[in-house]
Amino acid sequence: MRLIDELNELHAHYRSQIDLAVGRDDFAAADRLAQAYEDDAIALMAEREGLTSMLPLTFGAPRQSALRRLVARLTTRTAA
Repeated sequence: MRLIDELNELHAHYRSQIDLAVGRDDFAAADRLAQAYEDDAIALMAEREGLTSMLPLTFGAPRQSALRRLVARLTTRTAA
């Protein structure tokens, strides 16, 4: 299976789990799931490219995936 296909499957899995958490108004769980998606996607890419020695990645400023931005928007919208 191609890496992009595996990443798409991973994204779809986490997206459905995040949708369920949001449906329960559990935004903390949704945020944890979004972070877990990012961690799993990075690990998957590193494994496929033989770069696991570079893990864990550290960034100066937190980066947000599309799923994390979605959770943030939903949290803000629900709080309003």
